[in-house]
Amino acid sequence: MIDISRRRFFSRTRVDESTVRLPWLANPAQFTDLCTRCGKCADKCETKIITKGDGGFPSVDFSIDECTFCYQCADVCPESLFLPKADAPWNAKATINDSCLAKQNVECRSCGDACETMAIRFKLEIGKVAQPNLDLDECNGCGACVSVCPTSSINVSNLNNNGR
Repeated sequence: MIDISRRRFFSRTRVDESTVRLPWLANPAQFTDLCTRCGKCADKCETKIITKGDGGFPSVDFSIDECTFCYQCADVCPESLFLPKADAPWNAKATINDSCLAKQNVECRSCGDACETMAIRFKLEIGKVAQPNLDLDECNGCGACVSVCPTSSINVSNLNNNGR
């Protein structure tokens, strides 16, 4: 007789904890154990940012668009993977790296224009173009800033909290 739990142990895909999976996941550490990879969440996503990631598990691709926090992915899921909509969707936050055009002294404010929560504002500096200032307390991790960045200088992940 084959012990399925042991087989799953060896075939389980190792998940990068910085990866933003889906909003409102109740237990991200057990996601790959509980998700059946049915694809219903991707089909229902209004901005089509839920794609098949490693091992066929759904993951969020902010290079396509942003998360509107519509909760349709959670509503359609046949498994008990999600928290109630009243809870915070995730702890994901944005980071801006040094390849940012403004940090290279080239005028660009695409991310600030796309940020509905105004978590990215631009601060004037002498002898430079306005520099991006990211307020992590205001950032909801929606990813609207990612797809509009012409240099792919913005990343949204779960490890950006507390300066990590």
